[in-house]
Amino acid sequence: MKLGIVGLPNVGKSTLFNSLTKAGAESANYPFCTIDPNVGVVAVPDERIKKLGELYHTKKVTPAVIEFVDIAGLVKGASHGEGLGNQFLANIREVDAIVHVVRCFEDANVVHVDGSIDPGRDIETINLELIFSDVEILERRIAKVAKQARMDKTLAKELEMLEALKAHLEEGKMARTFEVPEDEDLQKAYKEYNLLTGKKTIYAANVAEDDLANDGADNANVAAVRKIASSEGSEVFVICAQIEQEISELDDDEKAMFLEDLGLSESGLDKLIKASYKLLGLISFLTAGEDECRAWTIKEGTKAPQAAGKIHTDFERGFIKAEVVNYQDLLDNGSLAAAREKGIVGMEGKDYVVKDGDVILFRFNV
Repeated sequence: MKLGIVGLPNVGKSTLFNSLTKAGAESANYPFCTIDPNVGVVAVPDERIKKLGELYHTKKVTPAVIEFVDIAGLVKGASHGEGLGNQFLANIREVDAIVHVVRCFEDANVVHVDGSIDPGRDIETINLELIFSDVEILERRIAKVAKQARMDKTLAKELEMLEALKAHLEEGKMARTFEVPEDEDLQKAYKEYNLLTGKKTIYAANVAEDDLANDGADNANVAAVRKIASSEGSEVFVICAQIEQEISELDDDEKAMFLEDLGLSESGLDKLIKASYKLLGLISFLTAGEDECRAWTIKEGTKAPQAAGKIHTDFERGFIKAEVVNYQDLLDNGSLAAAREKGIVGMEGKDYVVKDGDVILFRFNV
């Protein structure tokens, strides 16, 4: 999973990125300190593989990972080259979802690029830049398709969709609210545009430490972000980027104590991962053995052969059966052999839909 972090300058983007990835992106109280896109990979915290590792006395425990791409703060006109321009938007075209950091805290020592805190205005500023960038992509495609559309029915259909989609964006709407026709060719073409406004969004409401314990319930700025997110079917999580950076420097035991002192049950990273998995419809299945215990991220609804293909294409090509046991059942019984004896290990075929927490042993032949 790959997530792109966007927002205005000085909203806490790079501080959040640092805390998530411990990558040390430069963070300063002025715009454009993040010159090149920072890319960091973070492990998805998952107690299940740790416990499986202990059960199997495994040599290696490999969690699922999320890749974060942090780009420079965007300002009005970024899509037309203002500030450091559109080059940054290109860096997040390949991500699965966008994490939009919105400043919801007052601090006279940290300048706001527009002089005041206003989440609605800030979100609109970023969204408009994403829209302008997408319109540019569509205009290029329209220019290319228009020449051949008279001679090609498929391209004529695509041209019609392109023009409708461009009009949709020019009304200030996001591509994710555009109804793509059911036609298979058009669905494929739409995916290839890779529009920024077509990507699902998670809003990170960045608050002061005092607003963390009650999840920003008394913060009017957070309420404004939640209202916007609700209207477009997006997810929201409340963070204090500064606190996240402090948490990132602690070991697991210290982290647990620190969170408890703050009255929190989970870190911002945990919240972000939950929101990401929920928004993108993702789950994890597990593989376990003496050599390695590993978590694999797949789309909800994935069938066993395609899940096997995540490990290796040969597994999918030569799929025979999947030996499946629920993670908790395996732990409770102490071994796969004991679980087999109780009859709680299933031998599943090609139509089996993998569930979150399934521990799977694939049988294949190529």
